[in-house]
Amino acid sequence: MSTLTKVSKRLLLGRPFRSDKLGHTLLPKRIALPVFASDAISSVAYAPQEIFLVLSVAGLSALAFTPWVAVAVAVVLAVVVAAYRQNVHAYPSGGGDYEVVTLNLGPNAGLTVGSALLVDYVLTVAVSVTAAAENIGSAVGFVDDHKVWFCVGAIVVLAAINLRGIKESGALLALPTYAFIIGVFAMLVWGFTEIFVLGEEVRSETADFGIRADDGDLTGLALVFIVARSFSSGCVALTGVETISNGVPAFRKPKSRNAATTLVMVGALSITLLLGIVVLAQEIGAKYVMDPAADLVGAPDGYQQKSMIAQIARAVFDSFPAGFYLVVVVTALILMLAANTAFNGFPVLGSVLAQDRYLPRQLHTRGDRLAFSNGILFLSVAAIVFVVAFDAQVTTLIQLYIVGVFVSFTLGQLGMVRHWSRLLRTESDPSARRRMIQSRIVNSIAFLLTGTVLVVVLATKLTSGAWIAVLAMVALFALMKLIHRHYASVQHELELAEAEAEDEGVLPSRTHSIVLVSSLHMASRRALRYARATRPDVLEAITVNVDDRDTRKLVSEWEASDITVPLKVIASPYREITRPVIDYVRRVRREHPRDVVTVFIPEYVVGHWWEQILHNQSALRLKGRLLFEPGVMVTSVPWQLSSSDRRKDTKRYMAPGVTRRALGETEERR
Repeated sequence: MSTLTKVSKRLLLGRPFRSDKLGHTLLPKRIALPVFASDAISSVAYAPQEIFLVLSVAGLSALAFTPWVAVAVAVVLAVVVAAYRQNVHAYPSGGGDYEVVTLNLGPNAGLTVGSALLVDYVLTVAVSVTAAAENIGSAVGFVDDHKVWFCVGAIVVLAAINLRGIKESGALLALPTYAFIIGVFAMLVWGFTEIFVLGEEVRSETADFGIRADDGDLTGLALVFIVARSFSSGCVALTGVETISNGVPAFRKPKSRNAATTLVMVGALSITLLLGIVVLAQEIGAKYVMDPAADLVGAPDGYQQKSMIAQIARAVFDSFPAGFYLVVVVTALILMLAANTAFNGFPVLGSVLAQDRYLPRQLHTRGDRLAFSNGILFLSVAAIVFVVAFDAQVTTLIQLYIVGVFVSFTLGQLGMVRHWSRLLRTESDPSARRRMIQSRIVNSIAFLLTGTVLVVVLATKLTSGAWIAVLAMVALFALMKLIHRHYASVQHELELAEAEAEDEGVLPSRTHSIVLVSSLHMASRRALRYARATRPDVLEAITVNVDDRDTRKLVSEWEASDITVPLKVIASPYREITRPVIDYVRRVRREHPRDVVTVFIPEYVVGHWWEQILHNQSALRLKGRLLFEPGVMVTSVPWQLSSSDRRKDTKRYMAPGVTRRALGETEERR
């Protein structure tokens, strides 16, 4: 790694942490709340807006259903929070719904949950960042004109923050998250005080506008469908709740109790803010439609529709503009940072799946700062792909949202019901049985509710784009099954080879060493000396004749030298090097199948990257081919060129992965 690369990495990520410092990165509740709650709490910034948006399709009269839809969403949220309190106590290892479902419903059901959550985490980042860009773009034209690039840059910044470690990222996120909570609470308290205590008239800028329904005022089944779709859209307020159950290992001890407490705080805050925003929006006559130019009756030409939060803040803080700007700014910030919840949940879940051999092993490894760096990078790239593919349109992306999380909710609660039922079959203590029965009732109610919501979501959103999320889950499920099959086949192959070796009970009969020589120089002499030091049964040198004059010169020098190792010249009529060497090694293996053939290849060690292009290319091709030959060992013998001296004085540094290999102390002593 070059000095420039090292310096850049240290500036971006900071100094690496030793493995024994992992405990110092764990989160207290005051930091865990903004880290794990930013998604769930920030969703109240657009969940009420989505409820109003869908109901507006049915006309002005349908807005009377908004409080009831909000109450239904709040009830589901409260039940889910109560159910997940049982999860974090029963399964504190961080596997969340994946672990619950795998242990109680089987690996295929668990993998279904894993794929659903991974897709949902990616969409959490994409939706949160695009929603923030949309809010900021309504005030800053440059952002609106370059929304995709803004979103990509925001995801890169979030990735860099999280690569520094979860404790540092939590400290950075604490201020805007708490600022949003305080700002919105202040808006709600002051708004309700003005209306119900002071008796003042507070009116939204859209209060006097009418709504032009798409097909006139809807009734009957059509109205039921619209209300159900509004409910499913409002259920985006539940996203992020499951992250706490996946992130229990990141909490300080007692982990389960701290996670459960944080879960209750998140639920209470989300429900209070959701209901407060919906009720206050209805009291001040706020409206939100898909196309303000066509759907708002009485709106002036060129009217630019503000978000629901902005409309409420403008009306409540009409005489205090600073309050309006404060609410708008903190809302935009928390929408931007809501993606951080996924940056904490996705890497942990990816690590668990990698440990179970459903994802590449690299996702199970912690980086220099003890964060799951590979998972963070993978999430960032996937979210950027979604943002670019859908042109950073939050209206389109949000249709893909929440399908995955309700799949995990439903299967997770069914798994918890099976969990308690299994324990009750062997538990005899009355008090313990009573607690288990209560927990099973809570999880059963949660299963029925979340299952119902999943059906409603699929029925109302599938044709609007949710099918893309379902397709992504199916594709990811199939990919993880293939990865698991590969790892299983490799393990079986290695175990079979080991068993066969034990059955034979003998070592290779002889070792046959071959030194590749292109000319008689110091690198070749070192390779010959090292090969001789290994005391092989057969030692020979070979050269490939690609140029007659060079070959004759080498043979002449070889015979005149004091080298006793025989030199063989291999013909190459087509001036190839790799193929003749491979053919010769294969011939040796055929003639002596129980011999181990060791090929020694001299290589130059260079000090500049461009020198690598000028040297070692033939050696690299040979190694790449020889590695596929059974019974053949390949040994590189380095020769340090003078340009490599610049590396000798380079100050030792903690190389990537040293902390995860527990080598930090050894490197420091050196």
